Amino acid sequence: MSNELRYWIFHNTAGKLVFSLVCIVALWILLRFIKLVISKNVKDNDHRYRSKKLLDFFGFVITITIIIIVFSAKMNNVTVALGIAGAGIAFALQEIISSVAGWLAVMLGGFYKTGDRVQLGGIKGDVIDIGVIRTTLMEMGEWVDGDLYNGRIVRVANSFVFKEPVYNYSGDFEYLWDEIKIPIQYGSNYEKTREIFSNIANDICGESAKAAEHMWQQLVKKYLIEDATTESKVTLVANSNCVEFTIRYIVAYQKRRMTKDKLYTRILNEVDVTNGEIRFATSLVQLINTADKRTSNT
Repeated sequence: MSNELRYWIFHNTAGKLVFSLVCIVALWILLRFIKLVISKNVKDNDHRYRSKKLLDFFGFVITITIIIIVFSAKMNNVTVALGIAGAGIAFALQEIISSVAGWLAVMLGGFYKTGDRVQLGGIKGDVIDIGVIRTTLMEMGEWVDGDLYNGRIVRVANSFVFKEPVYNYSGDFEYLWDEIKIPIQYGSNYEKTREIFSNIANDICGESAKAAEHMWQQLVKKYLIEDATTESKVTLVANSNCVEFTIRYIVAYQKRRMTKDKLYTRILNEVDVTNGEIRFATSLVQLINTADKRTSNT
């Protein structure tokens, strides 16, 4: 490289712009090539996604580093101006800066990761992408009952991690406690009812309880938390018009709806074969025609 060219690149503003632009373009071309190699050779979706995100992060860091190194000599003359401009930019872009800080908190603090089921800012769904500014969710609920997708893709600002609670359904513990309530008529065989409901819960949720027990023990070692049981339980309470049985069980977070379907189906079939020994309680509403009643009184 000739002295004239070196001087033009390192001591001329236009030369610095051209040199930094060439370096940055070459860098991102290289990163794009590496991403293509990763896409072809890495089969695991999670590893492939994380590798690409890591490359993007290093790309931004190296880009900023190139700009700082190339223009470092000029920056000494405009320190005050940059300080004032930086303060104005920070005020105008405070939401974006908060989102970037939120992204760092998510990546380093373990709030959630791609594939987790979370609730952010009142939005419930599965995390399908974590960007520098926003987290993308495949939404659940709204007009769809249960933990099912409704088809909407929602992007939530990362700054929400500092403003509102972050609910993670599948972080360190991938199971949830759930329960169903069954109203039974007075006069039914309560002990037999409890036995039937317990057997059904153990048959359907027994494997989940065993898997959850091991994961819960790991959670107890990590956090200050009580050693709760993962086994299914059946309890009852006497109400004014029925005996209400509650079946409490543990289930994988993505199988709540399917598990309830299995439980209710077995309960209906098992109660039917008791020949009236166990009867479901129902609400009876009687409608009275007040006009006919007044006529009969006259």
